[in-house]
Amino acid sequence: MEGGAYGAGKAGGAFDPYTLVRQPHTILRVVSWVFSIVVFGSIVNEGYLNSPSESEEFCIYNRNPNACGYGVTVGVLAFLTCLLYLALDVYFPQISSVKDRKKAVLSDIGVSAFWAFLWFVAFCFLANQWQVSEPKDNPLNEGTDAARAAIAFSFFSIFTWAGQAVLAFQRYQIGADSALFSQDYMDPSQDSSMPYAPYVEPSTGPEPTSMGGTYQQPASAFEPEPQGYQSQGY
Repeated sequence: MEGGAYGAGKAGGAFDPYTLVRQPHTILRVVSWVFSIVVFGSIVNEGYLNSPSESEEFCIYNRNPNACGYGVTVGVLAFLTCLLYLALDVYFPQISSVKDRKKAVLSDIGVSAFWAFLWFVAFCFLANQWQVSEPKDNPLNEGTDAARAAIAFSFFSIFTWAGQAVLAFQRYQIGADSALFSQDYMDPSQDSSMPYAPYVEPSTGPEPTSMGGTYQQPASAFEPEPQGYQSQGY
């Protein structure tokens, strides 16, 4: 079943936006896209503080520029990855190649799992640096809500990306068990060599000799010929 394996519609079919927005993996992609905006937006806008005694800004996470840099980098790259796979979701129903469809689903599994891991690292890194931050570095508590928001949505992103990996794996299993990923797959409506012909009852159809065919055996062709004694009619 093609719709269950990845996306909806037949291979080479037209794009259906209503079906696209109802798919669970597409919904998770949009949610992950929003979460990534929250993370890198919070850090870029309020993750750097100014000190009266210093001329340069410093990261709100324990003055560690690597923490802010990692959060922004992961957020921006996750944002771009979501857009890439949303475009793939749109284009997927038009892919007619079985190998290309299989590769797309496999890449979705690997990329989603990889991003779930990166978000786990981001959550642990930011949470640890926030915990050991010195209160004296931010006496006015500037940007604390944004810093906590980045940590929280990094945590939420772990599950949205892991969910995408699970859904992609389920689609791969469905496709592997169906004709979608078969090298010999052919649309039955386009197959002119179907081995099943309509059945015609011998009693109601024309005689085999009048049909121009080569069939000569009666229905009891597999019964042995009578040998020796033959019954006589009374």
